[in-house]
Amino acid sequence: MPEVTLYFWLIKVLCTTVGETAADFLNVDLGFGLSGVSLVTGALLVVALVFQFRATRYIAGLYWLTVAIVSVFGTLVTDNLTDNVGLPLEASTLVFGVLLAVTFVVWYASEKTLSIHSIVTRRRETFYWLAILFTFALGTATGDLMAEVLGLGYLVTGAIVVALIAVTAIAWRLGLHPVLAFWFIYVLTRPLGASLGDYLSQPSSLGGLGLGATVTSLIFVAAIIVTVVYLSATKADVVSGDTTAPVDEPVRGGMWQTTVFLAVILVAGGVGYTLRTAALQGDSSPQVPVALPPVPGGGPAQPVPVRTSPLGDLSMFRGITQDTLNLLDGGNQAGATNRVDDLEIQWDNAEARLKPKDKAEWTKVDGRIDKVLRALRATSPDQAAEKDALTALLATLG
Repeated sequence: MPEVTLYFWLIKVLCTTVGETAADFLNVDLGFGLSGVSLVTGALLVVALVFQFRATRYIAGLYWLTVAIVSVFGTLVTDNLTDNVGLPLEASTLVFGVLLAVTFVVWYASEKTLSIHSIVTRRRETFYWLAILFTFALGTATGDLMAEVLGLGYLVTGAIVVALIAVTAIAWRLGLHPVLAFWFIYVLTRPLGASLGDYLSQPSSLGGLGLGATVTSLIFVAAIIVTVVYLSATKADVVSGDTTAPVDEPVRGGMWQTTVFLAVILVAGGVGYTLRTAALQGDSSPQVPVALPPVPGGGPAQPVPVRTSPLGDLSMFRGITQDTLNLLDGGNQAGATNRVDDLEIQWDNAEARLKPKDKAEWTKVDGRIDKVLRALRATSPDQAAEKDALTALLATLG
């Protein structure tokens, strides 16, 4: 394992950012789909772990390559549960939180330590990488829950996470158990990196800088490579001393500190979630209309009749969908692809307001929209598949 220095946290945040943007790039931009990307990434993770377990010493490039792949795979696990299985992010957060807690309990019961400085056996390394996977999945679910379901956005979510990390670091300086502080901050760096990645890659209409998933991923991959090359040359993150013998925990009181710490986090999180959800459910603000472009042939777009659904008035989304279909019928593939971006942007903007009204209905519509986006953004678009996806979405919207 590497020494926990500033470089450790720097590369960790870079890897989590790449995990978010690379997953979006492979899934949406290249049109591979969640299932395809998950299978490929899972296979790459197995290969990376085989080499990592066979290594007899810390190798910076191998270690951080494995972390980066785990980051992507952990993101995809949560996304699959949300998009393909339909599991709410609240449930995903609870599931991965419990799985991580069980991992720590079994790990401690077996080894009497959770310190990464004591990972000198295969069994301890197994526990370590299992915990890493669950921290990425939990961090993804928690970050998405805050930014999307609760409608806090990327910057606010990132600011909250940074504040929590700062408070935890100060608490560590004042006597908080180092292992507890390490693992809590490790989980938090995931939503921090995801918020940073989303802020850089998402369009300005969604509160981002609009760099795109491709450019953002390339920037952060380059930063990771430069940092890892530097560490490989300088050995600045290599643990000094004897790494073959177990390291005893130097600090006591971890059990009661963990109990109190988690109780405070759970109570604060539960109260915050309840208050924010109540505020969203009470939000009756109307949808912001979107100007519709002319339909193929030069005529003006026809007004979309207002219809109600369990989610309320969805005429804006029907209008954009019909618009996209009209553009396809007129042979304007580029125009349809551009127009469907409005559908994604407006749907994401409305998620925090619509989802609390009827989660089942929202999930159904969201799945239809995902299929439309994949069809329109495929590297080799199939117009029949595009029209089928758009027609099915129109039927779902009512």
